[in-house]
Amino acid sequence: MEHVFNPKLFTLFKGGLDKKQVTSDILAGIVVAIVALPLAIAFAVASGVSPERGIITSIIAGFIISFLGGSRVQIGGPTGAFIVIVFGIVETYGINGLIISSIMAGIILIVFGLLKLGGLLKYFPNSLIIGFTSGIALVIFSTQIKDALGLNITKVPSEFIEKWKLYFAHIDEINMVAVIITVITILITVFSKKLVNKIPGSFIAIILMTIGVQVFNLPVTTIESSFGEIPNHFNFTIPSFAFSDLAIYIGPAITIALLGSIESLLSAVVSDGMISGNHRSNTELIAQGVANIVTPFFGGIPATGAIARTATNVNIGGRTPISGIVHSITLLLIMLLFGRWAKLIPMSCLAGVLIVVAFNMSEWRSFRSILRGSIFDIIILLSTFILTVLVDLTVAIQVGIVLSALLFMKRMADISGKIPLEIDSDLIEDYSKLPKDISIYEISGPLFFASVKEYTEVIKRIGFKSKVLIIRMRHVPFVDSTGLENLKGVIKILKDYGVTIVLSGVNESVLKDFEKHQLISLVDKSNIHDSFEKAINYSKQLLK
Repeated sequence: MEHVFNPKLFTLFKGGLDKKQVTSDILAGIVVAIVALPLAIAFAVASGVSPERGIITSIIAGFIISFLGGSRVQIGGPTGAFIVIVFGIVETYGINGLIISSIMAGIILIVFGLLKLGGLLKYFPNSLIIGFTSGIALVIFSTQIKDALGLNITKVPSEFIEKWKLYFAHIDEINMVAVIITVITILITVFSKKLVNKIPGSFIAIILMTIGVQVFNLPVTTIESSFGEIPNHFNFTIPSFAFSDLAIYIGPAITIALLGSIESLLSAVVSDGMISGNHRSNTELIAQGVANIVTPFFGGIPATGAIARTATNVNIGGRTPISGIVHSITLLLIMLLFGRWAKLIPMSCLAGVLIVVAFNMSEWRSFRSILRGSIFDIIILLSTFILTVLVDLTVAIQVGIVLSALLFMKRMADISGKIPLEIDSDLIEDYSKLPKDISIYEISGPLFFASVKEYTEVIKRIGFKSKVLIIRMRHVPFVDSTGLENLKGVIKILKDYGVTIVLSGVNESVLKDFEKHQLISLVDKSNIHDSFEKAINYSKQLLK
């Protein structure tokens, strides 16, 4: 059991904490709370629930995820990815249904962790993840048009096309004051970093726009006119349900659990690369599960690891779960002391913040990069993206996973006739006579979404012990976008560490994929050789 659930905080306490680092974590936690505050309110409002639910989620779920989690730096709370799901659940089943779905999702996440399914993420190809992330970004953007333009629409339909039809039908009702506030908010959020680095632009924009609206009595809707007062206390709620109705919540619960696990583990992987650490994926899933069981009872919404807030935490100097705990405590104090002022925030200002969030989520560079890749990745990307936008996120993930499996089988069938039946006599060779600063690693088989994690972990481990690492690729028939992104990531880490990467035996089609994804420029063309002998001689010259 200790291998499944082993929180990082407990391990760090056993090993002892550096006082200087604790101070740095406390400061990081306070800044991250300031980043989280506007986002927590905006995500709650966009999800169709009252603003305090977002703050409560950041406080309770954020604390539990940091206290029990398997990552040193993960910051938990509501995220943009859940907006679409939460909005749909609230619209169909009400707040009661959301509470039940969240608790069931928490139980599923704990089961995922106990069954050691933390490695499940590797079976999701990059094209699938980018497809639904970009789809969610477009859906979030479309939900903010009403407030961004100040349109007087009572109920906006949930369907994407119907939503835009309604917007165009009311286009003559645009409130220019709301548009100006939205535009100024976007500009401050994006460009304030050039002037003020420590305070997030979204926080500055909300303060300035709220003061401006109150001082000049501008005619725009605010949180108060839309939602009423923001309470500065917690209410413990037990949902009413009948066991016979539980079946209808299984679908939403699985969607929350799947998306929560994907996003939290992605965030943990990204932060691992930033701090050269290793998270405990199964512990992380259990912590996410506990957070999603406890938080709904206090009025919270689904929570997961938040990539942007986690990255902010790392960049400011957070290195232990103490920063995440401080972030929750700071938000609690803000809610208790200043919560009543939050009701004055203009809705068009929140819309501006969320439009920037949607743009950052869109992964447009990765989207464009995949469109230049193989037809298999393009099919998965576009089908997942279109289904997320026009149908439903659950359907998009299900279809994406099935498509990934089918297209992989098709790809393997296509290359099976090209793989030599006899194993090369030099497949297992004696490398003992090579200089000790040169290491060899051979990849045998396709470098694709289900195998790349293991390959890159070993490459990183071997690379750290070397000055030159030769990666032999003579038996790699193809790479997919996930393989390319992961290989690029590990090569960047090793290059920063001072390791030279040399590739040998790369076939023509793989080399073309490397060119399309700028991997050749990362490795350097002179470090790629068509034979192992040339790679060895070149590496020896490098050492001299």
